[in-house]
Amino acid sequence: MSQSDDNVNAPLPRLAKDAAVKWAEDYTAYMARLTEVELTPSTARTNFEECVGKDDEVAGDGRYSLFYYVYSDAPVTEHSRVVRTLRRELTGQGYEVTSYREFRSAGRAAVFSARDKESSYRVMADTVGSGKTKPQRLSFSVRTPCLLPPGATQQQF
Repeated sequence: MSQSDDNVNAPLPRLAKDAAVKWAEDYTAYMARLTEVELTPSTARTNFEECVGKDDEVAGDGRYSLFYYVYSDAPVTEHSRVVRTLRRELTGQGYEVTSYREFRSAGRAAVFSARDKESSYRVMADTVGSGKTKPQRLSFSVRTPCLLPPGATQQQF
C-alpha cells in the first residue's frame, strides 16, 4: 500500500500486528452492530501485506498493511439496507465515501467503501458470491494504511 503523503519519509503510524488485528475485529463487529447483522466469526481472514511505494520499492523495516474480512450470512435482500446505513453513519463520523452502489437488478447486491480522512483506514461492505455456485454473503472488511511495528527503525528513502 502506498503512502498517500508526498513525503515518502514521513513518520508512519506505529501499531503491533496483534493490535492491528484486534482493531480490525472490533471495527468489523462495530459495523455489524451499526447495521444490526450478525457476523460469522469462523469466516474471518487476516492478510498482512508488504507496503509498496509509488516506484515499487519495498522497505526492509517491517512495515505492513492489514487486510481483514469477515462474512455475514445476512439475507441478500438486506444488503442494500446495510450499505445505506453504513454510508449514513460513517460519513457522519468523518469517513469519505469512495464507492457506493446498490445493484437492484442483481439480487439486490450492494457495495460500500469509505476512507477515514484522518487515518487513511479504509472500511468496506459488499455482496460477495455469485449466488449460483457460491452463496451470496455480505463481507465486512478493513484495510489499514502502512503501519510500522513499535520499536522498528523506519527506513528512509
